[in-house]
Amino acid sequence: MEVDVLDFLVPVENNKTLFVWNIQPDLTEAHIHERLHAVFSSFGPLYLVKVRPNAALSTPGFNGMVKFYSAAQARKAQRNTDGRALFQNTPLMVRLSSKQTPHFLSGNKPLSHARCVELANECLGFNGWTCDIITLKELPCEEEEEEEEAGGRVRVKLGCVVQISFPRHGVSTRGAAVVEEDVVAAGPEALLQKRSRMHKLVRDKAAVQAFSTVVLVLLGEGKVTVELRRSAEHLFSEESQGIVQVHSRDRDRDRDRVDNFPANEDLWEHEDLDLTVW
Repeated sequence: MEVDVLDFLVPVENNKTLFVWNIQPDLTEAHIHERLHAVFSSFGPLYLVKVRPNAALSTPGFNGMVKFYSAAQARKAQRNTDGRALFQNTPLMVRLSSKQTPHFLSGNKPLSHARCVELANECLGFNGWTCDIITLKELPCEEEEEEEEAGGRVRVKLGCVVQISFPRHGVSTRGAAVVEEDVVAAGPEALLQKRSRMHKLVRDKAAVQAFSTVVLVLLGEGKVTVELRRSAEHLFSEESQGIVQVHSRDRDRDRDRVDNFPANEDLWEHEDLDLTVW
């Protein structure tokens, strides 16, 4: 049985990338993209599918790139698709990438929130995980700025801690994030909309941080187990330890889902947190 490890990081390794050649020129890019996704997603969740025309001096047609989260699934897909026609009249050529990945691109960038949700849903099912907000509150800014007389600005700083749980596996982990922005006080309604957007952003970033500690172990035959990369204590600075109070919770209690937050590829930088549960 082939076991593979899958994490919530952007896949950059060459053994997770397939290149597809000999795609016929009488197909549209949109149709090719749809068919490539349909064929290769049957082997496992995909991070990326790209289609482009062949170079001007090459044979007319298209080529594609398919990037998996799992190296084992990429190998299986290559073995089972290379030399087959699949969605056209002539055989396709499918090869694993031979490009060497630079050391500084060794897969340390977390997935966006939308990608994390998509991957968790594909591997564990919509009911296989939950996300709870432990605390979400406004934090005092270190430097209080006076509002400018013309179109005054307000400095808003929000902190959030979330807990992601996998009930079937008895595993949970936490993530924390802080966002800080200058908000133009253009009226109560505009300020409320800006704060609402910041609330969603800080929850997304906290969830991304929590997901970055999760490792999915693929055991074959659709079986998946969940492990943690590190303990929850590593998510918080020494200054913030003891500030966030942890309470046991009823596992049957309904949990708030945060599935539909917008994608955000930005990485959050560590800050000292004052996130007392309230």
